[in-house]
Amino acid sequence: MAIADIKEYAHLTEADVEALGRELDAIRRDIEASRGERDAKYLRNTIRLQRGLEVSARALLIGSRKRPLWLAGAGMLGVAKIIENMELGHNVMHGQWDWMNDPEVHSSTWEWDVNGPSAHWKQTHNYIHHKYTNVLGMDDDVGYGLLRVTRDQRWKPFNMANVPLNALLALFFEWGIAAQHLELGKVAKGRVDMVEFKQKRDEVLEKIGKQALKDYVVFPALTGKAWKSTLTANFTANVIRNVWTNAVIFCGHFPDGAEKFTKADIDNETHEQWYLRQMLGSANISGGRVMDFMTGNLSYQIEHHIFPDLPSNRYREIAVKVRELCDKYDLPYTTGPLLVQYGKSWRTIAKLSLPNKYLVGTTDDAPETASERKWEGQETVLTVDPETGRSRGLRTAIREAKKRRGLRGALRRKQLA
Repeated sequence: MAIADIKEYAHLTEADVEALGRELDAIRRDIEASRGERDAKYLRNTIRLQRGLEVSARALLIGSRKRPLWLAGAGMLGVAKIIENMELGHNVMHGQWDWMNDPEVHSSTWEWDVNGPSAHWKQTHNYIHHKYTNVLGMDDDVGYGLLRVTRDQRWKPFNMANVPLNALLALFFEWGIAAQHLELGKVAKGRVDMVEFKQKRDEVLEKIGKQALKDYVVFPALTGKAWKSTLTANFTANVIRNVWTNAVIFCGHFPDGAEKFTKADIDNETHEQWYLRQMLGSANISGGRVMDFMTGNLSYQIEHHIFPDLPSNRYREIAVKVRELCDKYDLPYTTGPLLVQYGKSWRTIAKLSLPNKYLVGTTDDAPETASERKWEGQETVLTVDPETGRSRGLRTAIREAKKRRGLRGALRRKQLA
């Protein structure tokens, strides 16, 4: 089963969780007090860069019948769409820049360059996903209604298509996001208000129409005889953006160490407990400043989930303080290179296309699924090692559990040899 008692799983007492929350609140206050011109300059420079890239790409595509110009234009437009989607659209709609009181970059007015209406995204993502992160039965982002990503999800023959379905989801990710708010599974079961559904459907279709008109009619037409090659370049740019977005999001939510939770404690969850759940349920991507920028600073997914409405350009400095807190409370800080994290996500998706009986591990102790029951018979409170003076809690317990599994595996291999 997924984690039901978060405090026990984390080896923390209620007092520990409250203390952790107070320290995170202090970090928030420091960032809010220091927001200013350097942050606004970062945002304005990002907008100028994104628009410059898009205009340049559109200009190159006038000559898109020439292969080099097609490649350059499609690639540049893909990058422009990534920046608009990740660093601008996603973060603006989180309200990260509302403090500037600039209507151009306010969460209430921004409409982004994807098929899903921003109003729908703010409901499914900003509210539901961030409030109920990785809570089974509450957060639709746990598999998006298509994929089995934890052993807690009952296996169905449909799950054998996990890998090809995720490949299609990656290629056409914006379409999946557009459909997410429509809750088509509930519609099929007659569990939604049809008047409300039709309104949402019409809003999605209207947005899709605008996007299709822009990318597949207007801009191709503006390039004259090159319209066919421009159309394919625009389609390719959208696919580039979709695959990159899928990779970044999956790296933040589905690699080993990004835990899943039950609804057991959610009704009475405190603000401090919510902080802790975000820390345990998210994962980062290691890399330099280019990686940070191209992911919309979602390379700091842990920090984003703790502080979704703080400016994204500040996550790097916030991360230093969050790491210090993880050291203090001996909590894991899940991070790794993009290819490693994405590979682990795909490995989980491939493994869970099979029923649990064919898998190594249990629903309480597996790389992609864990619960507090894995610690039965062990001490589950934060302590201090009398010899080293270091904290001993969840991170130490996980490290020691891996060592025990490694020793058992080596013993089995020796016996079979």
